[in-house]
Amino acid sequence: MSENPRDLLYTRSHEWIRRLADGRIEVGITHHAQGALGDLVFVEVPAEGRQLEPGEACAVVESVKAASDVYSPVGGRVAASNGELASRPELLNEDPYGAGWLFRVLPAAGAAAGAAAPDGQFMSAEDYDRFLAEQAH
Repeated sequence: MSENPRDLLYTRSHEWIRRLADGRIEVGITHHAQGALGDLVFVEVPAEGRQLEPGEACAVVESVKAASDVYSPVGGRVAASNGELASRPELLNEDPYGAGWLFRVLPAAGAAAGAAAPDGQFMSAEDYDRFLAEQAH
């Protein structure tokens, strides 16, 4: 039924987050977000080493229909950016929860997946499914 992996957390602005074994947090956009945008033609990710604040616009995804900002769900330093998206933006459409990841953040001290996001708590996959259903009505 749902395209949203159960092991991730989600934001109201349609980002997903995955806690990696080394403590970094991987960020991408949801299946819903990439579907709403359509075929992506350009992706700009934040530079490695950049300091991010929670809720800060830090990446851009663009389709033939629209451009959209991507917001960092946590504060911290960008530890890795998915440079492959520059030449293959379609990875976001093809595999939004895998090869289409955008960036990885080394969270600031005290920040953690599950901590309060700027617009409220992160959502479980089930809560995100309900959020999407409410938005559709």
